[in-house]
Amino acid sequence: MGCKRPEEGLEITASELPLRMCGRWPVSAVKDKSGPFRRQTGWNRGEKSFVPIGDEALFFPEIGKWGFLFSGEMAFILLQETKKRQEVFFMVKITMKDGSIREVAEGTTLLDFVKDVSNSLAKKVLAAKLDGKTVGLITPLTRDAKVEFLTFEDAGGRLALRHTAAHIMAQALQHLYADQHIQFAIGPAIENGFYYDIDMERKLTDEDLKDVEKEMERIIKQNLPLIRKEISRAEALRFFSEKAQSYKVELINGLPENVVISLYEQGDFTDLCAGPHVLSTGKVKAVKLQSIAGAYWRGDEHNKMLQRIYGTAFEKKEDLQAYLYMLEEAAKRDHRKLGKELDIFSLHEEGPGFPFFHPNGMVIRNELIQYWRDVHRRYAYQEIRTPIIMNRRLWEQSGHWDHYKENMYFTQIDGEDYAVKPMNCPGGILVYKSQPHSYRELPLRLGELGLVHRHELSGALHGLFRVRNFTQDDAHIFMTLDQVEGEIQKVIDLFDEVYKTFGLSYRAELSTRPEDSMGEDEIWEKATAALRNALQHRGLDYIVNEGDGAFYGPKIDFHLKDSIGRTWQCGTIQLDMLMPEKFDIHYIGEDGQRHRPVMIHRVVYGSIERFIGILIENYAGAFPVWLAPVQARILPITDNHHAYAHELRKKLFDLGFRVEVDDRNEKMGYKVREAQVKKIPYALVVGDQEMTDGTVNLRKYGEKDSQTMQFAEFIALLTDKVKTKAEKY
Repeated sequence: MGCKRPEEGLEITASELPLRMCGRWPVSAVKDKSGPFRRQTGWNRGEKSFVPIGDEALFFPEIGKWGFLFSGEMAFILLQETKKRQEVFFMVKITMKDGSIREVAEGTTLLDFVKDVSNSLAKKVLAAKLDGKTVGLITPLTRDAKVEFLTFEDAGGRLALRHTAAHIMAQALQHLYADQHIQFAIGPAIENGFYYDIDMERKLTDEDLKDVEKEMERIIKQNLPLIRKEISRAEALRFFSEKAQSYKVELINGLPENVVISLYEQGDFTDLCAGPHVLSTGKVKAVKLQSIAGAYWRGDEHNKMLQRIYGTAFEKKEDLQAYLYMLEEAAKRDHRKLGKELDIFSLHEEGPGFPFFHPNGMVIRNELIQYWRDVHRRYAYQEIRTPIIMNRRLWEQSGHWDHYKENMYFTQIDGEDYAVKPMNCPGGILVYKSQPHSYRELPLRLGELGLVHRHELSGALHGLFRVRNFTQDDAHIFMTLDQVEGEIQKVIDLFDEVYKTFGLSYRAELSTRPEDSMGEDEIWEKATAALRNALQHRGLDYIVNEGDGAFYGPKIDFHLKDSIGRTWQCGTIQLDMLMPEKFDIHYIGEDGQRHRPVMIHRVVYGSIERFIGILIENYAGAFPVWLAPVQARILPITDNHHAYAHELRKKLFDLGFRVEVDDRNEKMGYKVREAQVKKIPYALVVGDQEMTDGTVNLRKYGEKDSQTMQFAEFIALLTDKVKTKAEKY
């Protein structure tokens, strides 16, 4: 079909259709005066009107003798020989995740759109991202936009399903306890499930949760559609006031004046909610209510204590069962419990959030540090150390004073303000700045095991996972712009080596500019593109985590997967083009001129304390031989064998191994069981035969059978396991 440039006043009739027109020109359509002619905003019968079209638009017949003229901006309809009134469809362009573009009529819901894309995909989709925001499938497409469909495999899909589960639970509670003056507060989805805060006379028990679960299952079987309604503030206040839902009234009154107020309705239950949700209650295939806890309204201890019911939800019952099994395993592996049992660390009221490491914990800590030093030496890093307390001026210059002050501790020295460092990077920059640098020195890799302090709320503290002081295994790399991608690849090489040592796999996330950030858009775009290119060229699968970057630059986060399938965010690579500017650091280039370096911030462990907690749970306290606080325990059968046991211990000790003798007057079965409870890799039983033959009877942790071997063989075995950092005994 050819392309015709329209002219002002051009008359188009159905007999000319189909006709392709191009160019950004004013177009006039003249209707048969006997027929109606209207646009969404309302055109009068027989009226001439001018509309802009895009670079190319198609004017084509549809049913009978009428057609559309449409583009990405405007559209109107031609009617002839009919008196039926027709709506005009505006076409919108939808960019898919793979970059492809589709055109759909304005007002098409995401549900109808995904059905048009793929019927099989439509069956799995729970929600969608519309220009980066997670929304329900009932959302209409009203403008050009980017769309990504979300299944249960995606965080947004799980959120929508579990948010719906929270509403189902609230509806079940309403059915069961309507006579208890139940009031609903908030019921969001959280990372692994959902909760709802309620206020009612009855104090719920674990037995009550079973009844609520049964009622939820009944509501799920009804497959009730979730209907979204937008209403005025006055209507919302009237609705919830009549239902005596005072918490909802308070929430509405606290909303900004211009915010859209929406309700979600499912059967006889209506809730104040912004969404998103899945299409119907039947999408929630499997639910489990897990616990009841107390929670102050709005987290304020001065407000009333509410009942908070926690639960989780899945698409498939088998996935729920697998998750519950993982929780059972996680409870057995709780690092706080094992940390106490294995005498690794302790926490005290005298220092909340400040862990105390015991001798066993220091062994693990020091081995991790030594390994870190060995690896970084091979990757050409130089170790530095910077002060814990530095002047306020430094933190103002770095931007931490404006963007991170609420997480910092402060003191005064000689009448001046100082801050306890929450991060190592400003100190690392001062080390770089202390002397001139040439392009020949770059990249310059400076590593630091720096003790940092961050103020965490008391309620957020959690064993070694969330503390107020920790050792960050930082490194700061200074480089030229053309060295950026190569350095990122080398950092990922280092990460691969370290995580493989612990048997940990990972997934990567690219985190982009947060709202509270500094710097120009152009710098952020360059930095983000550099990280994205490095991931793509390496062939790493990754997801984009919008708005979760550091305030000074985008980053790649590495989420480690442990032995029972949980993920932990540990390693990170942050690309920074702003700090070098703020501190005015430079290098002398090949041209003899001053140039600004690019800076990478990166950690491998993240926090040594947190990493130890992760390892405790990953190994369930049974550390590999090279990390185990006690690598072997020698068990003499009687007093006659004590001397031989201590002789063997000395030989092992002199070789650098961690070994002890259990010469207590206890039965051998008891001593063997205790060695197993303490998760000691090797228990060596020695008696008359072993003394005579120069052997040991070896029992490995977790194994019932034992084996006899020459003591020299055991030394060779132990040496190999430590040297290779083997995971298995």
